[in-house]
Amino acid sequence: MSYQINDMPAQIPDADLDLLRQCETATLGHWRLRGFLSREIQPILPGRRVVGTAVTIAIPGPDSTLLHHLLGLLRPGDFVIVDRLHDDRYACWGGGVTVAAKAAGAVGAAVDGPCTDAEEIVASDFPMWCRGLSAITTRLYDLGGAINVPVSCGNTVVMPGDAVLADESGVLVLPRGEVATEAKEAIARQERGKAREAEVRDRKIRLGDASGATAKVLAKLA
Repeated sequence: MSYQINDMPAQIPDADLDLLRQCETATLGHWRLRGFLSREIQPILPGRRVVGTAVTIAIPGPDSTLLHHLLGLLRPGDFVIVDRLHDDRYACWGGGVTVAAKAAGAVGAAVDGPCTDAEEIVASDFPMWCRGLSAITTRLYDLGGAINVPVSCGNTVVMPGDAVLADESGVLVLPRGEVATEAKEAIARQERGKAREAEVRDRKIRLGDASGATAKVLAKLA
């Protein structure tokens, strides 16, 4: 297996990221079906929400040579997406990789496999999503891999240059051309939701009436 290294993708415009930063993944989950990484990919740090530009990498199971190289290419605002080519045994991401990624300005990472050194990741305050932990780590076997190609992470296709929204509920990738429209819709729904929650909390309205659920139930009973 050889190396394939493509150019770094154009970064998502700041204006779009500012909109996306106001959104929750679960809000977009009310209508979107595509772009969500598997729910098995969970955050190591709770309560974080980050947005960035997807930089993709695919590396074979026991080897992380190319990942170490990628760390020298990262830019502030990048979000690393790691395709482990179906491996779920070796941890390619640990404390040392975290330090390097954060020093380069990466805003976060998602690995389609386990990480290691959770305590060091937490100490670095680096937002990280993965499929749990493993004590068995990768080595520098020089087996090859690819940077900035379409990858599979969490059973989802991720393209280099996609926008990434990651929070405690999961990770979502969006094509850059859809970011502004989807983010504005999410922000509007969140605002309506907060207003409705206030009315329910103050007992001005019942949730079933506000959502339309009660009307559906009564119609069936009739």
